[in-house]
Amino acid sequence: MIYKIYYQETKDRNPKREQTQSLYIEADDAVIARRQVEQNTPYNIEFVQELDEKHLAYEKENADFTLAEF
Repeated sequence: MIYKIYYQETKDRNPKREQTQSLYIEADDAVIARRQVEQNTPYNIEFVQELDEKHLAYEKENADFTLAEF
């Protein structure tokens, strides 16, 4: 499954919606996806979203779609 992870770059500041960024990761489930990002980055994870086929196709066409590898 492909997951879209919404995050803030640092855990030191309060989250601001305008500074939310995202990355894409392939994992077996949302718990594993969250764990991989937490263990390999200093990011403050806000939300983990599983992408269905239609949403994934949209993201590939309209966003900077690159799978993160850890």
